Amino acid sequence: MESSTATDFSTLIRERLAGYGADPVIEFEGVWYTGEDLAGISSRIEELARAAGVPEDAPVALVVRNRVPHAAAMIGLVGAARSFALVYAFQSAEAMARDVDRLRPAVLVADRADWTPPVVEAARRCGTVGIALTLDGERVTVVDGLDVLGPGPFAEPPPEPSVQVLTSGTTGPPKRIAIRMPVLERAAQSALMARPAGEPTPSVLFAPFGGISGVCSLIAVPFSGGRTVLLEKFSVEELVSNVKRFGLKALGGPPAVIRMILGAGVPREDLASVQLYMGGAGPLEPELKQRFEEEYGIPVLWSYGATEFAGGVLTWTWDLYQQFGAAKRASSGKPYPGVQVRIVDPATGAEVPIGERGILEAAVEMLGPDWIRTNDFASRDEDGFFYLHGRADGAINRGGFKVLPETVISTLVEHPAVQDAGVVGTPDERLGEVPFAAVELVDGAEPPTEEELKQFVRDRLPAYCVPTRVRVVDRLPRTGSLKVSVEGIRALVST
Repeated sequence: MESSTATDFSTLIRERLAGYGADPVIEFEGVWYTGEDLAGISSRIEELARAAGVPEDAPVALVVRNRVPHAAAMIGLVGAARSFALVYAFQSAEAMARDVDRLRPAVLVADRADWTPPVVEAARRCGTVGIALTLDGERVTVVDGLDVLGPGPFAEPPPEPSVQVLTSGTTGPPKRIAIRMPVLERAAQSALMARPAGEPTPSVLFAPFGGISGVCSLIAVPFSGGRTVLLEKFSVEELVSNVKRFGLKALGGPPAVIRMILGAGVPREDLASVQLYMGGAGPLEPELKQRFEEEYGIPVLWSYGATEFAGGVLTWTWDLYQQFGAAKRASSGKPYPGVQVRIVDPATGAEVPIGERGILEAAVEMLGPDWIRTNDFASRDEDGFFYLHGRADGAINRGGFKVLPETVISTLVEHPAVQDAGVVGTPDERLGEVPFAAVELVDGAEPPTEEELKQFVRDRLPAYCVPTRVRVVDRLPRTGSLKVSVEGIRALVST
């Protein structure tokens, strides 16, 4: 039955892409690309793969960049019900080559610039067919010397068509999680749940295609019959420009986008058309949410999910917001339809009483009956709203005292000169671990001293939460999805 559902979803995506015809679908760098453009790119990939002797169920890998040919390739692979794995482009050529060696795909699709000597050599070792993408001239070509399928061995195809999506890499190297096509459909649906009523305006897509947010947002475009403006890299200026050009009704993104909009001092009138901000991909401080809503008059509907769940677990709806938005600003909302959520004791697995903190677990109907444990501390109130309190696996053990980085971050960003912050634990001979913080300042702000920032935390939190060092940086290291990179913060400790 599930394979049939996968086929149905893939057929739907294929038919809807074809249905655009000569109508525009994706704008990139000021140029609109039609349904025929996208279908032509994806069809050419399939044609070249067949000509090279690649079976229809053979594994495919795609080095993803937020560019039109890559979007067309991904939509086409979903529409063809092909399994494929995503490879980050934002890594060294040698690391990309190691990915190819690990994945052993029958076909590797990548931007022409990503076909470096190490990647070509890795594909040759594996017997992989190489396909290059570009927007200049012939958009899809076979890589010289990689035009015939080699002997392999190649990776075994999964039992069902699926997409191997990369986790965000916030706390360490990204991992791949297989998302079956029916689950991807659920993810696309969840990306559309809170859209404002009325004639839809284009979306602005900047989430990296390698992660679940980017995949869902992209597939949601043909799924809904919509249009999108694709940004290779996020910038406040481009976002605001598109709001004004198209009168966009909805915006979305992680907490960093809200901070950047406020930090840039975007005038209220520039966002006058926006009716809703739909956010997620990290905790949002209630004070920041309130400040954004008061500054722009735009309701913020936050959600919580993870790659493992292929979409949302908790969310705010417009009805919930109207009834409880002011009273429960710190909440991540209630469970999505088809999702059960509970809070358990991390040691015993027993559910904790209402109001107490524990580990969040969720059971998603589409994924099966099992409860999936997260690494997030959470609690539930008497009205069934859930609250997140930081990641259990990121807690800093300072001489027996647990310091949650999110708690220190939330305090640091209250300082008027601080736009964003990152906190990690560093080894300490006496205490085991101590907190280290890095902060990015609001543009034009008078830089506070390190001691001033420490005192700011000391005035608001227990003494064991005060970082032993606070470093001011021009820009915090971030992942492709704009989250502050924990590994990047760790790298700052020794510099």
